[in-house]
Amino acid sequence: MSLALFDLDNTLLGGDSDYLWGRFLVEQGLVDGAYYERENRRYYEEYQAGTLDIHEFLRFSLKPLAAHDMATLQQWHRQFMTEKIAPIMLPKAAALLERHRATGDDLVIITATNSFVTAPIAAALGVDHLLATEAALVNGRYSGEVAGTPCFQQGKVVRLNAWLAQSGHNLAESWFYSDSHNDLPLLELVTHPVAVDADETLSAHAEAKGWPLISLR
Repeated sequence: MSLALFDLDNTLLGGDSDYLWGRFLVEQGLVDGAYYERENRRYYEEYQAGTLDIHEFLRFSLKPLAAHDMATLQQWHRQFMTEKIAPIMLPKAAALLERHRATGDDLVIITATNSFVTAPIAAALGVDHLLATEAALVNGRYSGEVAGTPCFQQGKVVRLNAWLAQSGHNLAESWFYSDSHNDLPLLELVTHPVAVDADETLSAHAEAKGWPLISLR
């Protein structure tokens, strides 16, 4: 049984759930609109450029979670799923997941976006295993801090290795699908790296390496 690993944002989804959650908070009037929109865009552009300071970004993105109780956050997330996520679900992504299920592969979503945002999305996609950045909880509320290693760049490798040791899985005949050059550390480790609707840097790297380039759009 092989592992099929999938990045989430701009890979299985036709957009970025982390960025869209920020947009949702602005549209609902839950954060300072002008400031949050400006910073959200800046961090997204830094992510695309490969210059993102993940800890600085997480201090920004996790702060709103700490300001509200879990029940309220979950209510907002259900609205977010309907308004922001449902429109960017990709039929070709669902078909790709189903092809791997049909061959008996174990499916894992591995994403830098925090698990509050992404766990319901993984559930909607029918993927049981999620490795995501974890927001720290204190007495049932988010603290605004990150717990453990952020699941970003080399951190994805760290988090995956810990999960492999715990679960007993391995990377023999493994697959990883991603759109981003930020995922090159993990793409280099798997048996079958696949560039999906890839950015320019990853596209060039994939072509040089002879990796498949596909589109799920």
